[in-house]
Amino acid sequence: MTSIKPANLIFLFLLGFFACKPENKQAKNVLLICIDDLRPELKSFGASHISSPNIDGLAEKGFVFKKHYVNAPSCGPSRYTLLTGRYGPAGNYALFQRSKVEDSLRYATMPEWFRNHGYTTVSVGKVSHHPGGRGGDDWNDESVIEMPNAWDKHLMPVAEWQHPRGAMHGLAYGEIRVKDPKMDVYQSEEGGDEIYPDGLITEEALNQISELSGKDQPFFLAVGLIKPHLPFGAPEKYYDLYNRVEFPETQHPEKPEGRSTWHGSGEFRQYNMWGQEGNEDEDFALELKKHYAACVSYADAQVGKILQKLKETGADKNTIVVLWGDHGWHLGEHAIWGKHSLFEESLHSPLIIFDPEAQSPGETAEIVETLDIFPTLCDLTSLPKPDFVHGESLKPFLSDKNASGHSAYGYISNVQTMRNDQYRFILHEDGFAELYDHLSSEGETQNIAVVNPALVEEFSKLIEDRLGKRDKYNSDE
Repeated sequence: MTSIKPANLIFLFLLGFFACKPENKQAKNVLLICIDDLRPELKSFGASHISSPNIDGLAEKGFVFKKHYVNAPSCGPSRYTLLTGRYGPAGNYALFQRSKVEDSLRYATMPEWFRNHGYTTVSVGKVSHHPGGRGGDDWNDESVIEMPNAWDKHLMPVAEWQHPRGAMHGLAYGEIRVKDPKMDVYQSEEGGDEIYPDGLITEEALNQISELSGKDQPFFLAVGLIKPHLPFGAPEKYYDLYNRVEFPETQHPEKPEGRSTWHGSGEFRQYNMWGQEGNEDEDFALELKKHYAACVSYADAQVGKILQKLKETGADKNTIVVLWGDHGWHLGEHAIWGKHSLFEESLHSPLIIFDPEAQSPGETAEIVETLDIFPTLCDLTSLPKPDFVHGESLKPFLSDKNASGHSAYGYISNVQTMRNDQYRFILHEDGFAELYDHLSSEGETQNIAVVNPALVEEFSKLIEDRLGKRDKYNSDE
């Protein structure tokens, strides 16, 4: 038998060690699910009358931020803050506006940041303001891109709804919103999930999950569901879930006295309401709430399909899932039907983060903002965090339920707000102030600013600090 020299034994040992050493683990994927006009009115957020089993299932596995606030109570500017991690303009065309300012593009958007760090980035549905992320008359002009350099693919199936603009406000079987005659404010038609546009968005999302999960490259997939956005249309089976459900009484349904950010629900009143008035007719108000709830359950069903496909591919074991509502929605509170105010109902929305490596599920009532999502996802995927984002990473919450939050800043044109654990403060451009105590029974119905000048001064300074972070490109001009 031939003997082997000691030096050769060491060489063979090292060769075997490195040959057997496992390859570096692939970077974690990201699945971002954006839901339009979604109130934090889900079972996982304490609403017993809503059927939302799939979102609730995600909440049981992940971390629930029960006091998450958006930075703007409208689709476009709220999604701007999500996708850039920065405060921005207050108008719906904020991202389009950004795309035309060459210098502002030095700040990469969140999907562009992930793309630049080796991720395949894909969007399906309404992720930015326009479903599919394009401009033009029908939102399908390839020469007008809402977020340049962000996506490897940005997809919006339209089928019988003809184009993204038609699908955005579409009802069953290809009905498109037109100004005259008005489209009905709610509808429930018999049929499968595909008779409304979200069914098609989900089908394409499933295709993308199958394709992306079969590749070695990590992916950043964003899926934007349209419902429960107006008009409230969903398959009849979801409306039937609420036939015998008792809905809670509307809190503070009166129009506020004195100056506020109250408005006349203009978006809502574009639709046909058969001569009925939600603020005066309780039966009609209940129907509106039922149809909104049906849309929530319809969106929830799409979330379930997406999460199931992720599990079927095995990608769930290595994918961070974020479920985010782009803002809240008034269902008669303050006599408003819609968003666009700076009241709690417009700014409070759901946020759930699932990380497969997190130690345990949990929840917090600490205040956080939409701006925090960008740096959080960088932290959870071990990507470098950009120094230009305005938010704070929420990663500490996933290992320490006692982590601390921070106050939330929000805005509409010419009006700004701060929310902390006790108060909401609203400051108008001319200096008029609103201050509401959330620990009192009156909540956001009694303005106590005049009798609390020290608090007004303190909050005004906080707003001045946040305003300083909004750069010269962040205007509505």
